[in-house]
Amino acid sequence: MRVVFFTNTPAHVHLYKHAVDRLERAGHDVLVLGRDYGCTVALLDRYELPYRLYGSCGTTKGSLFRNLPRHYARIIPAVRSFDPDVIFGVGAYAAHAGLASRSPAVLVLDSEPTSIDHAISRPFAAAFLTPHAFQKDLGENHYQFRGFCETAYLHPDVYEPNPGIRDDLGLDADEEFVLLRFNAFGSHHDVGQSGFTPDQRRRLIETFADHATVFVSDEGGTLDLGSLPAREFDVHPALLHDALAEARLVVTDTQTVCTEAALLGTPVIRSNSFVGDGDMGNFTELERQGLVVNTTDFDEVVSTGVDVLTDESIGAEWRRRRNEYVGGLVDLTGVIVAWAAAGGPQGVSGIERWRAGTDRASSDRRASVTEEST
Repeated sequence: MRVVFFTNTPAHVHLYKHAVDRLERAGHDVLVLGRDYGCTVALLDRYELPYRLYGSCGTTKGSLFRNLPRHYARIIPAVRSFDPDVIFGVGAYAAHAGLASRSPAVLVLDSEPTSIDHAISRPFAAAFLTPHAFQKDLGENHYQFRGFCETAYLHPDVYEPNPGIRDDLGLDADEEFVLLRFNAFGSHHDVGQSGFTPDQRRRLIETFADHATVFVSDEGGTLDLGSLPAREFDVHPALLHDALAEARLVVTDTQTVCTEAALLGTPVIRSNSFVGDGDMGNFTELERQGLVVNTTDFDEVVSTGVDVLTDESIGAEWRRRRNEYVGGLVDLTGVIVAWAAAGGPQGVSGIERWRAGTDRASSDRRASVTEEST
């Protein structure tokens, strides 16, 4: 069997890395088509995936659209020459590659607001595979699994914490730390969206530094840390999940890091313009489970963060809720590998056709993160 995976972003590398490994070990031919974006190449190299780059992209919206013609000019001959039996990806590149190679394209995605991408992908995709909390109907070939895209690499059956992460970060054994992750808002689905302002970023650092060591991961690279009480998160990006698992608190205006922290049982606060009515199903579901605080109120971000840092019981309760919830989720890597082996969804355990109303109860935001869960 011959399988192509698209890794357009670092998150996609994590999404598919274990599936690539399992399929190769089983004797199948695999090609990973990657885009030089952020730390994608560093991760592809780290995990020794069989990849070929189809192009590059910066963190600005204009960069993507300028490079699209060149991307397709490399993608189409690559997939035609490889002649895959199935293609896995997240959006239009994979769908259109399926059309060009006459191969079924399975899109594994979790973002309802990317309507343009859905519109240009849907006519050419053989199937969509989404989390159970996904709130948008993508048609008769839409399947769901009980989990999140991140359970492909953070499910308890897959992820093993790195006991040496504190040494990698230069921390003492009992040194508490906060990880702040700031978005560049340069993707096509970020048009018109925003997160923390420069002043708010500085206030977060200065406030939390009174209680813990602060690490900053700034996707856009625009924040000058020289005069601020914080360290740049400058270890290899493959260690990010180990840092998230060990952190006392994560605060972010990004999407994926929020879900990752939640699935690892770390208190996480997410604040950006996506929050509110029409927010993505992932985040309303995780908040309903008491694993994420979503808010557009900056004062709430600060006060909730300070509460977490000053009350040791909060972290323990957060982890208890995580263990109770995540243990019942599906290992998505197993689903992907089974789908590839079966040549479709038939007989693949852990999935069902998408149906409205699955675990979509509205959030029951807790009055205080210090209250005992019931």
